[in-house]
Amino acid sequence: MTTASDRPLTHRDPPRPRPARDSRRRPPGRARAARRAPPEAALSVRQVLALERVLAGEPEVVAGADHLDRPVRWVHVAEAADVGVMLSGGEMVLTTGVLLAGDEDKQAAYIRSLHRAEAAAVVLGLGRAFPRPPEVMRRAAERCGLPLVVLHRPFPFAELTEEVQSRLVRRKYASVSLSETVRTALTALITAGAPLQALLDEIARHAGCPVVLTNLAHRVLATAGERSAVDDVLRDWERIARQAWGHRPGRSGTGAGSEGDGWIHAELGGRGERWGRLVLCGYRGDAATGRLLADRAAEALVLHRLLGGAAGSWEEQSAQSLLTDLAGGAVPARQLLPRARAAGLPVGRRTFVPLVVPGGESAALDRLLRLLGLPGLVAQLGDGHVAVLLSLAHDQDADALTAHFAARLRAEPGQRRTVVAAAGSRTWDDVPAGLREARHVADALAGSARALDLPAVVRLKDVHLRGLVRLLRDDPHVQSFAERELDGLLGGADAELLNVLRTYLATGRNKSRTAQLHHVSRPALYRRLEAIQTRLGVDLDDFEQAASVHIALLAHDAQQP
Repeated sequence: MTTASDRPLTHRDPPRPRPARDSRRRPPGRARAARRAPPEAALSVRQVLALERVLAGEPEVVAGADHLDRPVRWVHVAEAADVGVMLSGGEMVLTTGVLLAGDEDKQAAYIRSLHRAEAAAVVLGLGRAFPRPPEVMRRAAERCGLPLVVLHRPFPFAELTEEVQSRLVRRKYASVSLSETVRTALTALITAGAPLQALLDEIARHAGCPVVLTNLAHRVLATAGERSAVDDVLRDWERIARQAWGHRPGRSGTGAGSEGDGWIHAELGGRGERWGRLVLCGYRGDAATGRLLADRAAEALVLHRLLGGAAGSWEEQSAQSLLTDLAGGAVPARQLLPRARAAGLPVGRRTFVPLVVPGGESAALDRLLRLLGLPGLVAQLGDGHVAVLLSLAHDQDADALTAHFAARLRAEPGQRRTVVAAAGSRTWDDVPAGLREARHVADALAGSARALDLPAVVRLKDVHLRGLVRLLRDDPHVQSFAERELDGLLGGADAELLNVLRTYLATGRNKSRTAQLHHVSRPALYRRLEAIQTRLGVDLDDFEQAASVHIALLAHDAQQP
């Protein structure tokens, strides 16, 4: 088959692939370099005609030139006039037309029969039956959109059949092999107790494209793949999700994000319900292989979720990953904005209020947010605290809503918690600093004897000296000072005296209150205070000495896990 690179395209030249006629912007991520190339795409009619053995027959496309990208499932040599009844779709039919010569009605019926059978193309070897392309067959094929190719030189059909069949078998084997490789790798990860992210990273490695996990509302729960490619996908996720899957429950999308662009998705569900969707974004291999890969990945994710227990674990992991990255500061806040938007957090013209609830329960806080109708993310942090990021409209009173949230939390049975709040900000870039501030205040409250007396909402200004010491706890000078001041009470046997000292100083040296909290008589408390002063060599009635011991005790407590 000849091609024309420097002259106008003729009917003897299969046309080059044409861009999709779609006014919408092509989904991002497709052109990114993949860490692992997907299997080669299945053979199309165009690719078959470009094979070296076929080119020796001088092929000419005389009809259906706009349909050369059809996939070829098989090659079938047939001379029967009613060959269409023997086809199942996707075949490239090879014929000399010996039984059709001289009968134009049969020729037209032959083409229509192949069209109804959804054949990929028909290849006619010119010779004694047809010395030139038959006009009746050409017109019928053009009307049906069926590629009709004629061979100008004698060509052994057996060679073409052998070549194409062997290539198709190799591709089929490669797809099955990939499927089993993915299944084995994901099963091993699940057996080892790997987290969700590890499974998604493995899927993205095999797919060679960004992978997105969503819930039924198309909110992004987790992603994997090259970071820049993932960011491209998330930046336009709302539009893509709305256009591709907005109101259609089927597996394949259309338009932006369709399988034609390598956007392949599989439904996730079990026990009679659907949970979400796995999306391969811009898969560059064969669509059938991509669907097989997506199905294997979906099976593994469903198994992982069923074994993981809690129904909302993926949503929690998504929020935890985002808020942890925000608070950690390792990733610039601006780069995390697409993830927040894709996760369903309103980010345009909003006031962001970072909250931390020491000892809270993420499920209870999430339910409360939904009950109050407050947009936000909730995540369990690694230190026993729960982070909450509220996203409020500019015309809403952030302080009043924070106070209302805290009051409702305290009204819940078993949820008498203090809410630590950072100042609200209208700038997304300020969110990480706010989360760190709230977390710092929550850490400063840990172990406080006043925990039960604290107001429903606590801010940085409320932790005073304890907050400052908490910030300086890792300073070697502060550590040495604490050990030097408390040296007489740091033995394991003196834990009770240390607790008495902690309560005595936290209550403002109120002996009655201290005796009450420790359930001892006043004389017994006096004896313990005397022992403490003797061990430390200080006079607790002296304000400066008592203050020094108090700071040392705060520093000591701040260093404890």
